[in-house]
Amino acid sequence: MSDTASVDPRPNALSAWPDAKGRFGDFGGRYVAETLMPLILDLEQAYEDAKRDVNFRAQMDEFLRDYVGKPSALYYAERLTEHFGGAKIWFKRDELNHTGSHKVNNCLGQVLLAKRMGKTRIIAETGAGQHGVATATVAARFGLPCTVFMGATDVARQAPNVFRMKLLGAEVVPVSSGTGTLKDAMNEALRDWVTNVTDTFYVIGTVAGPHPYPAMVRDFQSIIGREAREQFLEREGRLPDAAVACIGGGSNAMGLFHPFIEDESVRLIGVEAAGHGIETGEHAASLKGGKPGILHGNKTYLLQDDDGQIIDAHSISAGLDYPGIGPEHAFLHDAKRAEYVSATDKEALEMFQLCTQLEGIIPALEPAHALARVRDLAGELGKDGLILMNMCGRGDKDVPQVAEMLGVEL
Repeated sequence: MSDTASVDPRPNALSAWPDAKGRFGDFGGRYVAETLMPLILDLEQAYEDAKRDVNFRAQMDEFLRDYVGKPSALYYAERLTEHFGGAKIWFKRDELNHTGSHKVNNCLGQVLLAKRMGKTRIIAETGAGQHGVATATVAARFGLPCTVFMGATDVARQAPNVFRMKLLGAEVVPVSSGTGTLKDAMNEALRDWVTNVTDTFYVIGTVAGPHPYPAMVRDFQSIIGREAREQFLEREGRLPDAAVACIGGGSNAMGLFHPFIEDESVRLIGVEAAGHGIETGEHAASLKGGKPGILHGNKTYLLQDDDGQIIDAHSISAGLDYPGIGPEHAFLHDAKRAEYVSATDKEALEMFQLCTQLEGIIPALEPAHALARVRDLAGELGKDGLILMNMCGRGDKDVPQVAEMLGVEL
C-alpha cells in the first residue's frame, strides 16, 4: 500500500484511539529529536510485543497483587454523602496502593518493560513526588539505579517525598530553571535521556510525551477503571452516573475514564487546577485557559502566550502544576465525550480538611480538587445519583505544606 492510499486509519470507537501514528484525532504524535526517534520506535515495538506476551502480563498481575496491593478498595463515603445532601459518593481508593498513589500502577509496568529491553538505568520526572517515589520504589525492588528530576520549588514544598526517594536509593536532582516545577523537571529528564540513549529508560509519569507514552501509561493505569467498573456493578448493580478525577497531565483520570468511554450513560468529569482563579491567569487549567500547541513531544492544549511561549502554571498542588494536559484528554474534550471543569486552591484546601474530618481519610491535595466538584455534582444528580471519584493519592506528603498554610506549627 502506498503512502498516498486513501484508507482512513482512524479507529471507530473512542476507546480504540490512538491511530497507528500515535494520534488522538488532532492531538498526540511524536515530536522528538532525531537522536531519540530510534529509541522511541524500539520502545513502541517492545511495548507491543510485551502486550502480546502472556508471561509479561502474568508477571504484571503477580506484582500488582502481591506488591502493589491490587485490587484497591471501592469505598462508600457515607458521611460526605450526608454532608453534601445529594448523590451517593464512592471513592476508588488507589491511595491505598503501595507508595500511596496510583502512580505505581504505571511505574511497575514501565520498569518491567525496561528490564525486558535490557536497560540498566532508570530516570523519571516528578512534581508532587508521588511518581518519583513510585519509580524509586520499583527501581529499588529490581536493583536498578534511579535518578529523579524534580523542580526546586517542588523539592521545597514536598520535602517528605524527597526524603523517601533518597531513602529508597534514588538520586534526586533539583531543577532550578523556569519556575522549578514539573514542566522544568520533564525538560531536564528529556535532556538526560537524549544524552544517555543506550542504557537509560525514561519512566514518564503521566499520559503525555511522545507516542507511545500517552497510550502506554493509559493502558497501565486503566486497571483503576477496570477494577472500579466491576466493583461498582457488584455493589450497586449498575454503573455510576459520573466518574470524576483530578487532572494535571491526566494519568489517574485517564486510567479511570478509559474503561467507561463507550458507556454513554457515564459522564466523565476531569477537574483541573484553577489556582487563584482562571480569571487571574494564575492557574494550571490548560483546557479552560489554553490552546493547542506542542510540548514534550506531543500536540495538546497548553498554557501559552500569543507567540507560542509556554506560560508558567500555578497550583497549590505540585502534582497538578503543569502547563499542559495529556493528548487523549484534549481529544475527549474536543469530541465532547468528557467534561472538564476546575477547582481553586482555596476549594482544594477546604476539601482537604473536610474529607479528613468527616471520613478519616487524608486526601492528597490533587484529589481534593476533584472533591470540590463532586460536592456540586452531588446536588445536581440528587439522592438517586451515583458518583465514582478516584482518590488517587494520600495526603501525608501535603501535611507540612497545609500546616504552614493554616498557620499551624508542627
